Amino acid sequence: MRELKKCAVIGGIAAVVALTGCSSGQDRAAPSPHTVPHHAEASTAGATPSERAERVPGETVTEAPVLPGGEVVAQAVNVSGNREVALRGGIQAGTLSILVNCQGRGTLTVSGEPVGMSFPLECVEGEVSGTLNQLSQKRARDHGTVHVAAPSGVRWALTVGR
Repeated sequence: MRELKKCAVIGGIAAVVALTGCSSGQDRAAPSPHTVPHHAEASTAGATPSERAERVPGETVTEAPVLPGGEVVAQAVNVSGNREVALRGGIQAGTLSILVNCQGRGTLTVSGEPVGMSFPLECVEGEVSGTLNQLSQKRARDHGTVHVAAPSGVRWALTVGR
């Protein structure tokens, strides 16, 4: 049953519509921004918070988001404001996955260095918003960091994997 659930989550990620922009530097092969697999439609300007596609029922910022597959190389939980997180073992060739959940009013921005990846996540009061962004790397690097910039009233949790 666990394998079926894992396959369903991975399949759901592949089928999700991209909701957040992702930009990167020269070494990327193909960015693949996704929201977490609980959602299938984009939010609209007139949507109420509970109708937002970024809304993640059952998720929290007091625990790290679950990586759907691969090796976890960094995590942070229940953080407010800005923080830089080092990636254990640097950046390897292949897919770099960044999952982030947030709660509170404001826009959180995640950036990955030295790859130049950056994406925003709109956070709202009283609900958990989440996203998964993936970036294919052509080559490895000895070090790497993920920086999260968020207003002090926004709490967030992060998982980075490969």
